[in-house]
Amino acid sequence: MNPNVIAVEAQALADRAAALALQAKQMADSVAPVAAAAEPFLLLLTVFLMACFVGYYVVWQVTPALHSPLMGVTNAISSVIVVGAILATGTAESGLARFFGFLAIILASVNIFGGFLVTRRMLAMFQSKKKG
Repeated sequence: MNPNVIAVEAQALADRAAALALQAKQMADSVAPVAAAAEPFLLLLTVFLMACFVGYYVVWQVTPALHSPLMGVTNAISSVIVVGAILATGTAESGLARFFGFLAIILASVNIFGGFLVTRRMLAMFQSKKKG
């Protein structure tokens, strides 16, 4: 083979590679805003799903002797969440933020009252009022 022909073919391949690299860069730049917007969502979704699984397995592994003290702590945490959700709902500027704040209030309230029912503290409160 002639070295000049090889050099010309090599130059043509190099030009074609440069054009493909430029095209790949342009495609990557056009996709980057979409990927950047999806990454935080996927990260937060992954954390949420892992928290659900870990929470499920942690709750079901608690011995009955520890259940009442843990529910008391959960009720205290949920009461702080209710206060924060009320503040967030009251200062929200969009309807979506108000909806999620209201939803947080409802879910945390259900958690508090459910914890009282599970630990039978509500019954104890009512029984002490009847006696007194």
